[in-house]
Amino acid sequence: MKRVLVVVATLMISLLGNAAAQAADPVSTSRTRVPRLPTDACGTQPVKADGSRWLCSFDDEFNARTLDRTKWVPQTTGFSTGTAQVHACYVDDPANISVSGGSLNLTVRKLAQPVPCASNPSLTPSPYTSGSVSTYHLFSQQYGRFEARIKVAATRSPGLQETFWLWPDDRVTSAALWPTAGEIDVVESYSVYPDLGVPFLHYGATDNGGPVPGTNTAWNCVARRGVFNTWTLEWTPAQLKIMVNGRTCLVNTSGDTAFNKPYIAAFTQALGGAGNVYDGRTPMPATMNVDYLRVWK
Repeated sequence: MKRVLVVVATLMISLLGNAAAQAADPVSTSRTRVPRLPTDACGTQPVKADGSRWLCSFDDEFNARTLDRTKWVPQTTGFSTGTAQVHACYVDDPANISVSGGSLNLTVRKLAQPVPCASNPSLTPSPYTSGSVSTYHLFSQQYGRFEARIKVAATRSPGLQETFWLWPDDRVTSAALWPTAGEIDVVESYSVYPDLGVPFLHYGATDNGGPVPGTNTAWNCVARRGVFNTWTLEWTPAQLKIMVNGRTCLVNTSGDTAFNKPYIAAFTQALGGAGNVYDGRTPMPATMNVDYLRVWK
């Protein structure tokens, strides 16, 4: 009986001690402390496959009132989109390229009268102008994690094409021409396919003979127009993996030499080409909104 009383007394003392500790430090006992995740200029550092963390190398959250020209160059030469008959010319104009509401806004619009296409003088004047920006000669990187959150105009009619893409840095000397030189289209959005985003990797002398789902492109990247979708490229010497909203939809393990050099990043609002030609049904202006671009190494 004494032994039982001793056990009971010991238990009571323990319980009273715990109660006193809780009264002295109610915060530590009312909830479990959650360890803080490592952060840097890009926010929370994502985890690599080997367990280490990616390190931020470039970030633009587009929270300013104007385009940061220490990071971005508007496209104004050597480029146009669409077809010879229906094309948009790229201009550096606030009506086509702006930063507001926490996003980069690239807009294609129709003017009252056609204007000469300074970005591609070989084409006839066009009433359509658009916006495109890149990190040309300001930032490039070989390998890493590239992520952008993007919304494109909500339409199911043909005519719009938007792209988040990477292009070889021409400051690195190379005799290779496109497509052998390479191109990484993290996503191309076509308004004729309003529920999909299409990644496309260009490389090889014949460009793989065209699209090869599961190798250089994919048709299972579900991404509705009119809402924000997050596109991510994880690029290592061994593979290029493209994800949308955290879901992997393309993995390329070719190890092609086209991807063994630094690339710049670019965003483009365009008019569509073959199979997606603008026919006047999609309302103008139409805008591509980019919430952020974050790059890690």
